[in-house]
Amino acid sequence: MNDEDSRREDQPTVVTRIRRLLRGEPDSREELIELLDDPRWLSVLEPQELHMLKGVMQVSRMQVREVMVPRAQIVVIERDTPTDDILRTIIDCGHSRFPVIGDDRDEVLGILLAKDLLRFYVESPDQPFNLSAFIRPATFIPESKRLDTLLQEFRASRNHMAIVVDEYGGTSGLLTIEDVLEEIVGEIDDEHDPQEAEHIEQHGGNWNVMALTRIDEFNEYFESELDDADYETIGGLVMRAFGRMPRRGEAVSSGGFRFRVVQADRRRIHRLEVTRDEDGLLAE
Repeated sequence: MNDEDSRREDQPTVVTRIRRLLRGEPDSREELIELLDDPRWLSVLEPQELHMLKGVMQVSRMQVREVMVPRAQIVVIERDTPTDDILRTIIDCGHSRFPVIGDDRDEVLGILLAKDLLRFYVESPDQPFNLSAFIRPATFIPESKRLDTLLQEFRASRNHMAIVVDEYGGTSGLLTIEDVLEEIVGEIDDEHDPQEAEHIEQHGGNWNVMALTRIDEFNEYFESELDDADYETIGGLVMRAFGRMPRRGEAVSSGGFRFRVVQADRRRIHRLEVTRDEDGLLAE
């Protein structure tokens, strides 16, 4: 055995170091989560690994209602929607799956996959598109379902979206496999999420604005007079206009501008789409 091998044997393994930290065994899941908050864990695990461990523990006791996209924020396609409008919806929001509804949001007929529509246009560009022929069955789950159980069902069925229903059978929300995974690993950016670049970027008649853009910088760029007495950033001003934490896709008007949330997690807004709204009306 050489000196290097001897040094390796003298060094405590990860398992040994974990055992040292766990000298007192936790009596409950709550105590284990509290134990993971001990900063000494950073000597054993990387911060991201520790974050994921906490996420796994928390997901195992969370219910669907805690993380679902609320009913009012679901992007749906009505069964009589013209094909061009369906394409515009897909392009604008960048989702891959859309609930198809009948007379209202409580009548979910099924799910349309964006890739099915795109494949149809490639393979049959001269044929009329029949939406009903492309609707896939929807999965319905109760608000009380546990996230860890739902994740297992997602994996087994290879389904990525479920419609959440209340005790009366009405639609109360929507949940995707990405929503569940984000509770474990944190916010997942996709190709539709804007990349971090300039604080303000113009795209035709609208602008992409980082939420951390200072209000005085925003005012200088747009020659506007937004009030910066209470908040320093555009994200803070938009949060005040909503009166709560908004989700991606929601919009509000304030100070002559319409702000639509393009990227956000459950803690803060990251990026906004801004258009001029001279009437200053609250957007639907």
